[in-house]
Amino acid sequence: MTFRERTLRIFQHKPVDNIVYQPRIEHWYGYNKARGTLPERYRDMELLDVYDDLGCSIRPYHYFNECIRIQNADDVTNEMIPEPGGYTWITRTPAGTMTERHTTSDLATHTAEYPVKTAKDVDVLEYILRTRKVWFDHDLFRQRDELIGDRAEPMLFLPRVNMQRILIEIVGWQETAYMLADDRPLLERLVRLINETDEPVLEAVLGSPMNIINFGDNVDQYLLSPPLFEEFVLPVYQDRGDRFRAAGKFTQTHFDGNVKLLLKYTHDCRLDGFEALTPLPQGDLTLEEMKQALGDDLILLDGIPMTSFLPDSDYDAFERLTRDVIETFSPNLILGISDEPSPVCDIERVRRVGQILEEYAS
Repeated sequence: MTFRERTLRIFQHKPVDNIVYQPRIEHWYGYNKARGTLPERYRDMELLDVYDDLGCSIRPYHYFNECIRIQNADDVTNEMIPEPGGYTWITRTPAGTMTERHTTSDLATHTAEYPVKTAKDVDVLEYILRTRKVWFDHDLFRQRDELIGDRAEPMLFLPRVNMQRILIEIVGWQETAYMLADDRPLLERLVRLINETDEPVLEAVLGSPMNIINFGDNVDQYLLSPPLFEEFVLPVYQDRGDRFRAAGKFTQTHFDGNVKLLLKYTHDCRLDGFEALTPLPQGDLTLEEMKQALGDDLILLDGIPMTSFLPDSDYDAFERLTRDVIETFSPNLILGISDEPSPVCDIERVRRVGQILEEYAS
């Protein structure tokens, strides 16, 4: 079987000759390529060539995410103003202006000022979301599908769900906490706005050739507490899970923080899998707790903590944990690294996981 065939059959709960290994090395590759620090073996390779050399599959979100096309109305304009250490982003609409600031470094870009701070900003955001156009680019899908070939089953992730987008992208966790305490009706208006204006995105993907959909939500219980998850996110997951399943598609979500208190909801979500659940010593879960939450029907994507791939971590423990993950979760497993390998990881350990997995081929 090819990686592509295995991946889809795992989601379909059909027999496979082995599970699939998708280590998600994009961050490692991009960071080191930009700084000229890729190991000599890989310096002249493109990303897909590195995956081929490692003998593993790619989780191809970044090749297919762009197939969801979103175009703002002509009367919505953006201006970026460079500043020392970052930039300001200004969005102008007939409903008003919205401003956000970002700081930049060699490592990352961080939000210093979120775009939504007042009810007037919500008016602006609403104008943007309700006047934009959304469609699925089938031509781009065919191009990317041909490029990926049998390396993987196409996957993409949707924009973050209501509260996660509010916490991470729109308002920020601190101001969201104030909004919850001081102006809950405004927060609820934001949630409704996001839910309603996500519909065109959902319809576009429901009518697309994509079979596996990820909710790229980056859930952590210290930001999204169980009460908030249950009130705002769980109903949306249930609705989307049902709709995608009715369309013959499979869904998963991205839980990559401390999530022990949220595990009780795994089956209530009505999804097919959970990505990036992270065991000790990096996360807050044991493999036994993860297995109990997922049972014998939900699929785990990833499972080996990133810390196992650091050059100074215990090598024998790394091998034992890799085998424990394989033996605990197979066949409902797309093996990978929770969340992604660090830029300073030992890439030969990434290769070694694939070699260990060959021992389990049937």
